[in-house]
Amino acid sequence: MKSILNPKFAALSPHLPKTSPFSLFSLPYHSIFRNNPQQLPFPTLKATPFSSNSFLSRAQNRTLQTEPTRPLSGEIHVIVGPMFAGKTTTLLRRIQSETANSKNVAIIKSSKDTRYGLDSIVTHDGAKLPCWALTNLASFKHKFGIEAYEKLDVIGIDEAQFFEDLYDFCREAADHDGKTVIVAGLDGNYLRRSFGSVLDIIPLADTVTKLTALCEICGERAFFTLRKTQETQVELIGGGDVYMPVCRHHYVNGQVAVEAARFVLQSHKVECPSHIHK
Repeated sequence: MKSILNPKFAALSPHLPKTSPFSLFSLPYHSIFRNNPQQLPFPTLKATPFSSNSFLSRAQNRTLQTEPTRPLSGEIHVIVGPMFAGKTTTLLRRIQSETANSKNVAIIKSSKDTRYGLDSIVTHDGAKLPCWALTNLASFKHKFGIEAYEKLDVIGIDEAQFFEDLYDFCREAADHDGKTVIVAGLDGNYLRRSFGSVLDIIPLADTVTKLTALCEICGERAFFTLRKTQETQVELIGGGDVYMPVCRHHYVNGQVAVEAARFVLQSHKVECPSHIHK
């Protein structure tokens, strides 16, 4: 076994009693130099018994005392699709599931959507839950209350396409505050272009759910939202009186679909050509 002594003290090693290395420095002065009077004395070092476990424990305690406590990482889940695809319904089910698991939840929607009042989010089939109606997400923490916010586990956001600060809010809430954020919104507008910041948060998301509706003309799967009216502004809030979900064929033939929708009864569906050739 190699000596752990400094080379200049190696000459002393034959005269040292056999003992563990860690008790070396607790030996009395005379036991070291009794047979070596020519050596100059050096002060006796008194060391406490060494314990690797106690050393690690003290190091861990110092780490816990010096590092601030951070919340666990959160999550971001995104629900997208055309109008009438069940985005709000899916959001409500997720929120109700979290509530059943004893999680503290809060729901936010844009104050621009006043179709069913400002104090609730409501599905097209009438299900609803109370919510916070805000013009921007940055104000939520202050209005909800800092202490109440810290106790939140889950935040639901409906009609997310109307929030310009969606990306920053979701990143902060999940990455730094440890919240689970569930976002529901339109991924595209009536022109099939990106709507608001919903697609911007896809790179942040843990999961992305793309829902589909039923084409109002033929009953096939609908991926797009067609506007029935002649208005051209991007933001035009409305329901079935303004929009309808359609398949690709009836979106491309949009004006034909709009005219057909005005005369087609709810119980009668016209078969899509792509459906006929199956």
